[in-house]
Amino acid sequence: MSTRLSPTDHPIHEILQARWSPRAFTSDPVSPAQIRSLLEAARWSASGANGQPWSFIVAPREDTQTFELLLGTLVEANQVWAKNAPLLILAAAQVLREPGKPNPWALYDLGQAAAHLSIQATSLGIYVHQMAGFSPDQARAAFAIPEDFQPVTVIAVGSLGSPDDLPAPLREREIADRTRKPLASFVFGSTWGTPSPTLNG
Repeated sequence: MSTRLSPTDHPIHEILQARWSPRAFTSDPVSPAQIRSLLEAARWSASGANGQPWSFIVAPREDTQTFELLLGTLVEANQVWAKNAPLLILAAAQVLREPGKPNPWALYDLGQAAAHLSIQATSLGIYVHQMAGFSPDQARAAFAIPEDFQPVTVIAVGSLGSPDDLPAPLREREIADRTRKPLASFVFGSTWGTPSPTLNG
């Protein structure tokens, strides 16, 4: 379990407190059993009408062709560090149930599945970093993703590496204090913008 715990204002589960998104990974492989465990956690996430509108492309480093294809969809700033991760995963959401019928909850559902995956990773002592910085169009072309699916994020997975292995700007971000907005800034009561009374006490 990570020693870089979130400085929470209220008690939360230790696995949630230990979850964070590093950029420094070791080259140690993520085992097939661990990969299956991550995907099983995603499989059992909640979804609207149990539609399960998620799909994943799994690219372990050992599968050189798939790994390099997926790595190549990332923006350069992410390739700099993600190339060291032993596993990349592309997450896509089925945004059309059938032609002309969008699924308005697909992105929400995929987000829940990815969150389950990340928490399962933390429980296994490995880490994930989810990235928006990639080309969905390039990913669609590279992996023949159908039009009813939207590529949403690429996830780097692996064991925690040393910040010293990162370029200077990224190294500073890796060791910076972790912060979050206070609850009162986004948890409201009867009027939008007014903090909920449940936050008092």
